[in-house]
Amino acid sequence: MTNEVVYGMPLLLIMALSVVMLLVDAFTGKNKIIAYYFSIFSLLVVAASAALTISPDVDPGFIETPMSGTSMVFGGYAAFFDIIFCVAGILTIFASRPYLKREYGEYKEYYSLILFAITGMMLISHSNSLLMLFIGIELMSIVFYVLSGFIRTRVTAVESALKYFLLGSFASGFLLYGMALLYGATGTIVFPEILKSILSGSADMTFIRVGFALILIGLAFKAAAFPFHQWAPDVYHGAPTVSTAFMSTAGKAAALIAFIIVAKAIIPTDIAVSNITDVTIKLADFTDTSRMIIAIIAALTMLIGNISAVVQKNVKRMLAYSSVAHAGYLMMGIVANNENGWSGIMFYATAYMFMQIGSFVIVGVIERNNERMNFEDYSGLRKNHPWLAALMAIFMFSLAGIPPFAGFPGKYMLFVGAVESGFTWLTIVAVVSTIISMYFYIGLVLNMYFKDNDNPFVVTDISSARITLAISVIFVFLLGILPNSLIELAKQLF
Repeated sequence: MTNEVVYGMPLLLIMALSVVMLLVDAFTGKNKIIAYYFSIFSLLVVAASAALTISPDVDPGFIETPMSGTSMVFGGYAAFFDIIFCVAGILTIFASRPYLKREYGEYKEYYSLILFAITGMMLISHSNSLLMLFIGIELMSIVFYVLSGFIRTRVTAVESALKYFLLGSFASGFLLYGMALLYGATGTIVFPEILKSILSGSADMTFIRVGFALILIGLAFKAAAFPFHQWAPDVYHGAPTVSTAFMSTAGKAAALIAFIIVAKAIIPTDIAVSNITDVTIKLADFTDTSRMIIAIIAALTMLIGNISAVVQKNVKRMLAYSSVAHAGYLMMGIVANNENGWSGIMFYATAYMFMQIGSFVIVGVIERNNERMNFEDYSGLRKNHPWLAALMAIFMFSLAGIPPFAGFPGKYMLFVGAVESGFTWLTIVAVVSTIISMYFYIGLVLNMYFKDNDNPFVVTDISSARITLAISVIFVFLLGILPNSLIELAKQLF
């Protein structure tokens, strides 16, 4: 029990501090600075405790008679993603204060919402059962519905929240029904037991197939993967830009870790080929079919996301479609189902968080009342704000996968993982998609550096968003130049 408390400390802390945050909000009156700093302090504490428990040597059997039963896992990849979620939250909070003060008003509830969303994400990464996974996904999703419509006086924000809520509810229905079928087929909700039941041949494979298909639909919606991505551009465009930055990075990472957890539990890979029976033949067929379906979804997600981004005139909407394409790149790791694939997802999710949050924060710094977000508004940015132009160019190059920035080693690992697992055609599609993405990423850079703006503007209130931009650009460089430390760590955690 003591060991469980120690290794479960990040989860216990984020739950407790989220509730305490509500009390801070209630008892500090109009003083907003306390809630602001308390939220940052809380996430720093949780990230530090997660760093202390990240040891890859944690053995699940190490915890005797756990209070959580077998519903949770601790340490390893779960602790790694805890840190990712907390860092994304801190970067978002730094950027949110000047944005909200300018666009709507600094309401303290915003910081509470960020903490509760991270609580849901951490429940996902620690889940070892269908029940905990569903609770985590729903907690995160409900907070996202509120965050997307946080600026209640803006019609586009209210529209995005309503659209997100309605479509998200349908997706949750698919997800829950799929989980129910898995329980019905195996008689358990714990992932290792589900896998044992499938491998032993005692599970009803018809229900497993239908259940997995429904779960795939639900998770594809959460990750904004084709053909369930249509909500993402409208929601990301209408939501406050700082909320979009958070949802499209930490939220996507949480959806992908849910994908990994489910795929590892339902798609068997350790099939005994030396003992060929009807059961092993059925399992091999199920595994091959499942991986091919995910590969096709990944390929279409990359192509549709990038091709749709090419025709966008609005930078925020272009980044929204770009985030759809990046879900496809990350899904390549699930298809690969090998060491490079899993570690590639962890590395690229980390790199993507820094480059995508940095990009959206610059969009948020430049926009005014949901305006100044078109490509022509960025023309000549290098003259009035050379640092903003330079940072945006770095983030665009990194998103395009150009070395020496963080996007390059991440994509390289995912591509290698797919080739090693026999999905060379998927890698070719990914390379073609990357080439297509060059058009709009570099097109924005050309606008900033080689075109003039007849109505130049001056950005004056960047404030604490500078911290977000500084941290983001430093890590985009570090992960691009020195990727090995994070890659080696990621390989040990799966």
